[in-house]
Amino acid sequence: MVKNIEVSEFRELMKENNTVIIDVRSSSEKVEGDISGSITIDIYEPNFASEIEKLDRDKTYLVFCRSGGRSGSACGFMDSKGFKSLYNLNGGIMAWNRNISV
Repeated sequence: MVKNIEVSEFRELMKENNTVIIDVRSSSEKVEGDISGSITIDIYEPNFASEIEKLDRDKTYLVFCRSGGRSGSACGFMDSKGFKSLYNLNGGIMAWNRNISV
């Protein structure tokens, strides 16, 4: 199941064990900001599906992109592959950056 969440909930979930943060943007988009500890799996790369398939389905995944669209698509794909704990960051890194000092 995919749940769309706000920055505050995303931050809380980051503190939990068994959580993986996935950035589905391209490496060049990192200049817009980053979330510490995230791994990049670019949704537009041809190996996206094979990289997702390697992940442990029992972990919790926090997924983000620039504004929330691509990460929503990535979560939908992951959901279809049997991942059970998926969270999409509403507003993506843009929302994260607006709330960085909060």
